[in-house]
This record gives sequence, structure tokens and C-alpha cells, in this order.
Amino acid sequence: MKKLFLIVLLVFTNAFFAQSNFSIDTSYTEKNVYTKLITKYPFITIAQKQNDKAITQINDIIYSQNQNRALHLDAFFNKNKKTNPAVILIHGGGWRSGNKKQMHILAEQIALKGYSCFPVEYKLSLEAKYPEGVIDVKNAIKFIKDNAEKFYVDPDKIAVLGCSSGGQMAALIGTTNENPDFEEVTFKSKSTSKVQAIINIDGILAFKHPESSEGKMAAFWLNGSYEEKPEIWKSASALNHTDKNTPPVLFINSSIKRFHAGRDDMITILNQNKIYNEVHTIKDSSHSFWFFQPWLHETVLYTTGFLDKIFKIN
Repeated sequence: MKKLFLIVLLVFTNAFFAQSNFSIDTSYTEKNVYTKLITKYPFITIAQKQNDKAITQINDIIYSQNQNRALHLDAFFNKNKKTNPAVILIHGGGWRSGNKKQMHILAEQIALKGYSCFPVEYKLSLEAKYPEGVIDVKNAIKFIKDNAEKFYVDPDKIAVLGCSSGGQMAALIGTTNENPDFEEVTFKSKSTSKVQAIINIDGILAFKHPESSEGKMAAFWLNGSYEEKPEIWKSASALNHTDKNTPPVLFINSSIKRFHAGRDDMITILNQNKIYNEVHTIKDSSHSFWFFQPWLHETVLYTTGFLDKIFKIN
């Protein structure tokens, strides 16, 4: 009880001081996507949260705060073991929309398999441009490691998972492990943001690529078109950072090729360096498949199978 009280106290301390003074795009929602997909995929249903009593859920924990802005994460953890590998979850929405709550169902499902899961809030493109959102998530990883005991986390077993634009960010975070260009020196932490695994769910690996069709949405986040900011577009592409130090990678994809632009080139580099990787394509699926059953079940199966293998979970 004492440990739980400390966590709850952490959640509410200063929780109401930071005020939003930026626009919020609410266009990317499960219901909006469902409305677009149901005619073509009449067999799908919006996935529902189970609220399983085996999982402790704590919302809106402040992981970073300054005088203008607090950033939050949510925690889902299974207390059956003393420590669990952690999974940081990054929502999609074209770097502009979406929110951490959209990752709750996936977080709960993975936590039920023995993991501590953390959907993370980060600054979107209407508030801040690249690379601030990436740095936010890296700071969240440091915070989780700093508070590993409270969240039943093994700080040496951290995976980053993202969907769509969140998948792009997850791949970039994992391929820039300990890269000083993606760290905020003013963020006080005793930990690093290094992760041991990447799970990319239908996120691009390269912004400028023959398979890619990124345009206005990417340019808005990257603060300029490719013609205007070619070095930024290259810097934001995980493919350009992939090397012998990249951790194992799981790719889960829809059948829409544009959402895995650069993936096969990245796999070539991973294989050359003997880095473990898996690819799973969910047949007859659309983008944003993780919101819906039966696709969510398949997504969880691939994810936990990969994590069990990487982290040697029995």
C-alpha cells in the first residue's frame, strides 16, 4: 500500500498547474477510422478494454515538467513478478493528432503477458516540431528507468513500440540509442534512454524513399519540405541510423506498402550485422489495424512472442 500511495502521489503532484496553450487536433480517433473502414471490412469491431484486475493502471503520471508544460505517461503493470521488461508505447496520428489513451488496450493486453507498459504523451506538431516529440519519449524512458522499482521494471529490458507515425518514432528512438543529437541535456536523470528492442507497427523507416509517399503531414512536423530541409528528412529516417548497434526489431505491417517504406532496406542492414528481426504482415488489413478485432489479437500475439524471445521470458 505504501508503494502504491507513493505512485498515486506522484501522479497528482502539480498535475493541474500546466495549462494547454496550443491547438489540439482530434481528427484521428478509433471511431473515425472505423467509419471509414467498416464498409470494406464488415467483420471488424472496435477493440474493447478488459479492465483486468491483474493489472494495476495509473494514469497521467508527470514525467517532465517546466513552467509552461507538463508531459504525462500512463502505467500498466503486472505485479506477479518482482520485475518485468518494460514496453513504451507511442501512439500514431501523423505526428499531429492522436493521444496516449489510444494505446491503452494494447498496453493492457501486453501487460497481461507479464510486462510493464507505458503509453506516453509527447508534443505533437501543432505544438512543437521535430525532434522535440522524439526527445520527449526518450525522456519518458529515462523517467521510467529512474523509477523502475515503483513500476516493477527491469531497467535493462526496455522495448519501444509505436504505431504508424509512432512506429516511425519508435524505430528512430531505437536506432539512435545514446546519440547525443537526440538527448536533452537539461533533463536531469541518472539513466540513459537506451532500449533493447524496437517494435514498429506500420511506421515508415525512410521519409524520402521510392516506397514512401510522405508529403504535407511529414513536412509540417519536419518544419519544411524535402526540398527545403533535406538534411532534416534524412535525420528523421531510422534507416539512415541503422547499423551494428541497432537492437532487435519486430515489424508488424498492414498490406499497404507505403506504410513500411524503407523496411526491406533496413532488414538488409540488420541481416548484414546479424541483428535479429521479424516481419509479420496482417493479411487483408488496413492501416490502423491495431484498433480493431480480430487484428488486435494477432498484433498482441506477434508482439509478445517477439518480446518473450528477446527477453527470454518463459
